[in-house]
Amino acid sequence: MIKKITLVFLSFILLLNTVTKADEGMWLPLLLKQLNESDMQKLGLKLTAEDIYNVNNSSMKDAIVHFGGFCTGEMVSADGLILTNHHCGFDAIQSNSSVENDYITKGYWAMNRDQELPNPGLFVKYLVRIEDVTEKVNKALGDTLSESARTIELPKIFSKISKEAIGDTQLQADVKSFYKGNEYYLMVYEVFKDVRLVGAPPSSIGNFGGDTDNWMWPRHTGDFSLFRVYCGKDGKPAEYSKDNIPYKPKHFLPISMKGIKKDDFTMTFGYPGATDRYLTSNGVNLVIDKTNPAIVKIRDKKLEIIKEDMDADPKVSIMYAAKYAQTANYWKYFIGQTKGLKRMRVAEQRAADEAKFQAWADADATRKAKYGNALPGLKKSYEDMNKYAITRIYLNEAITRGPEILAFSAGLNPLLAALNSKETKPEEMAALVEKLKGRADGFYEEFNAPTDQKLFAALLNMSYEDIPKEQHPPIFKEVETKYKGDFDKFAADVFKNSFFVSKEKYLKFMNKPSSKQLEKDLAFRTMKSIMDSYNANSKPAVTAITNNQNQFNRSYVAGLREMNPDKKYAPDANSTMRLSYGQVKDYYPMDGVYYNYFTTADGILEKMDNKNEGVCC
Repeated sequence: MIKKITLVFLSFILLLNTVTKADEGMWLPLLLKQLNESDMQKLGLKLTAEDIYNVNNSSMKDAIVHFGGFCTGEMVSADGLILTNHHCGFDAIQSNSSVENDYITKGYWAMNRDQELPNPGLFVKYLVRIEDVTEKVNKALGDTLSESARTIELPKIFSKISKEAIGDTQLQADVKSFYKGNEYYLMVYEVFKDVRLVGAPPSSIGNFGGDTDNWMWPRHTGDFSLFRVYCGKDGKPAEYSKDNIPYKPKHFLPISMKGIKKDDFTMTFGYPGATDRYLTSNGVNLVIDKTNPAIVKIRDKKLEIIKEDMDADPKVSIMYAAKYAQTANYWKYFIGQTKGLKRMRVAEQRAADEAKFQAWADADATRKAKYGNALPGLKKSYEDMNKYAITRIYLNEAITRGPEILAFSAGLNPLLAALNSKETKPEEMAALVEKLKGRADGFYEEFNAPTDQKLFAALLNMSYEDIPKEQHPPIFKEVETKYKGDFDKFAADVFKNSFFVSKEKYLKFMNKPSSKQLEKDLAFRTMKSIMDSYNANSKPAVTAITNNQNQFNRSYVAGLREMNPDKKYAPDANSTMRLSYGQVKDYYPMDGVYYNYFTTADGILEKMDNKNEGVCC
């Protein structure tokens, strides 16, 4: 047995980078030559910036894909084979599983190409090029727009630039904001929609270590899965077809079995989700004191309810496996983030840095006029946002990502508008109804009404208890009066009478939809009451506060870069391709604790526990 195990992941971990060294960050490939190449080569990189990112010739960027829009994948063969994380492929593994063929528990391996499993809706994006469009965006914005007008105009400008960039090709394009709106870059992609599952380890490997290994080191999880990209016979993107052929990438990554040594150069290359590197001390305190604890509390309850039903029924276990894993992943992240922010005294460090910035800004009349209000403005905006912080978290975590019947019912808002409008043409109504009918199969395949009823009762009750009374939606008052505040009784009534509780009832309604029946439906009425109340009472204030934050953040980050002209600042992650680099190191996370730079098979055996479903600890 090989004693030394080294795990090198090319997929990014989505972290809130709040404490960084001067050269740390998630760097844009376009700017590597300008900002990072010499530093990377000093640390041991044998490649050039052009080897990593090149528009005109094959480079490493052509081997890195945005997997499904939420993860990173790496091309590892000339025949379109993709390596990604097990948790990134988990939804596809679960969707192809059944009680009879439980690929989650047992794993799956295609022994030939014909056994590779299709995944409707799954796609991968290859980056074609990055272009700095800051000048174009700023010219289109002008100098006189208010912040609210700017927020409205930016998406229009982005759309225009994107359409001009791709013309009549099959390419896709996005313009993204960087450095809090001080720079803008265009990303052009080629998108492939035939992505098939090739292999996945059993959960005893893919999820080895369970919660203990999640977001932690030492980590022994076999966190990988394999897919293959297919294309038309012309090599271009194509919808799924048995006649499609494996895609031949412009570049793929050879796999080395040499292992690594301490101080070796290492880098990650991929698509991190989102970070907030420039969050001020006031923002950090809001995260520590309010938002993270609220998220963890809600997810605690969601996980508890889902786990109970998964343990009781193998069918539910498969249906809810991906939902449980997605909830648990960032539940652990938010717990760890809060601990790290407190332990590293990030708010205090940020406050000290902000005092230096304010002194620099105030020392010069021009700078004071330009940047002097940035930090006071951000402080005030976070004080204002504090009033709505819990409501926003509960809206996101307990309502729109809570009981699925609520989010699904909200999808019929366009139907209600169409039914109530005298302008709706019969053919438009027919097309809308067919589109909404098409949602049924995917939703009800992974919907268990008894589980969702428990989530409905528990999460709405938590919302009722924790959201400030003055921000309660009218439906809560109805529960108080009609149901004596008993959310279990309320949930029972909803799931007894709503046509959203089953595919059959839903399709029966859709065959003859009426606005009266839709507005009367208690699930729809609940969601509408919550959203209408938020949109009328909280959203205008939240939008105004957010606009202020955007303006002051833009000023603050511009000032930081001006104050430290020789410092290399990395932009926040925003689901665009990034590169991070460094050296393989051991480290001391805290006093008396030492982590080596590699793990061993002994560590696997130490964690192994056959009595624990998480297979460890």
